[in-house]
Amino acid sequence: MKKLLLSLTLGTSVCMVLLCLVIFVIRDHGPAQPSAPLSQPSAQFNSANPTAAPVTVPEPSPKAVSFYHSTMLLIAAIILWSLLIPVGFLFTGFSAKLRSWAERPGRQWYVSYAIYYTAFCLICFLLSLPLAFYGGFIHLHHYDLSNQSFARWLYCLVQGAAIVLAGGLAMGWIPFFIMKQSPRRWWLYLGLMTPLYLGFTLWIRPVLIDPLYHQFTPLHDKLLETKILAEAARVGIPGSRVYQVNTSVDAKVENAYVAGLMGTRRIVFYDTLLQNMNDDELLFVMGHEMGHYLLWHPARRIAFKSILSLASLYVAYLLAGPVIRRFKNIWGFEAPSDFAALPLCMLAFWLFCLADSPIYMAFSRHLEHEADRFGLELTHENHAAATCFVKLMQKDLGVPRPGTLFTIWFDSHPCLADRIEFCNTYHPWETHQPSKYEKYFLPAEGTGGPPLSSAQNNGH
Repeated sequence: MKKLLLSLTLGTSVCMVLLCLVIFVIRDHGPAQPSAPLSQPSAQFNSANPTAAPVTVPEPSPKAVSFYHSTMLLIAAIILWSLLIPVGFLFTGFSAKLRSWAERPGRQWYVSYAIYYTAFCLICFLLSLPLAFYGGFIHLHHYDLSNQSFARWLYCLVQGAAIVLAGGLAMGWIPFFIMKQSPRRWWLYLGLMTPLYLGFTLWIRPVLIDPLYHQFTPLHDKLLETKILAEAARVGIPGSRVYQVNTSVDAKVENAYVAGLMGTRRIVFYDTLLQNMNDDELLFVMGHEMGHYLLWHPARRIAFKSILSLASLYVAYLLAGPVIRRFKNIWGFEAPSDFAALPLCMLAFWLFCLADSPIYMAFSRHLEHEADRFGLELTHENHAAATCFVKLMQKDLGVPRPGTLFTIWFDSHPCLADRIEFCNTYHPWETHQPSKYEKYFLPAEGTGGPPLSSAQNNGH
């Protein structure tokens, strides 16, 4: 009993330290304001066109600042609860008891696993339901960012849980089987399988998962579609790869993204984005997403995640034996191959995600910055690009400069202030300098695209 109380105290203390760290980030490193005027772009930047004047980074509204702080507290609660759930399963010995209940005599190994996993998922779903309801329904409705009815929200939540359950039943047994068959090299085999798993999920998402939630159709605005197809033709992307999705049934936020891999790759616009942006702004967004598409950013993300996963798996292999031996009498299992160790795997996953997050987020911000550059070089719509980010900030209740520690741990995109400033200042074609990605662009004549730079005309 003393060991149990000591272990519970230790686990709770670690979680509270993490919570205090997040609260420190929120309180002392909240949205920062510009301390000096924004740097001014070159005087020759479209100076003849008053509509192309530099775009000022707007101040965040009080509502946006409130949303930022409340969201950070919500993230802290989610992280804490996601750690406490597996800690509770482990240090109460409930996971081992659940495993023993599933392993009744005569049952095959997979059948026992399936029973255990189903019960585990159901308990986790019920334990997470109050926080999910607050974060996914009440919180968003309070800030007027959601259109969902309660019935629609519950339907989507249950559907998502069913997908997780089905995926775990189909593939979740594989890591335990590999750990059982190869106690010394399981980390390597699982690491080598990671890119296959990530690639498979990326490949099936646009055709099997996303259509379960929303309807995907060709662009409804045919005039806009003509402009977008002309822009897509300049970089050799088939027009059939561009879709709009009716996210307005659920949310008021705006976005566009690239999904899929190889034959399922596509560019998707939220219908909310199409309603709020003008054509020039949408053409820049299209250029940004085409940058992701042509530069193979999804595949590069898979490769980078796989490297981080392999390193994390090796560290987990080194720690698993000593940690399990230390707590085996409390946890009720002696090896990570025992599927009663699923809560331990879940706990390790969250901890490694927190540890790897600064590295991956820095990589993600780099890719997003390069996509911004690609969109500007393709369209030359600097002013429209900057006003696009202003609209996104105001519509989605964003803040232009989040706190530094928040950016390091959670921000997958450059801050909006930096993106607006980059749009104001990046225009090498104005001084006839070569552009970084111009090799991807076909000649603009007859397509309505921007004029070629001198380097393009010279074949450089």
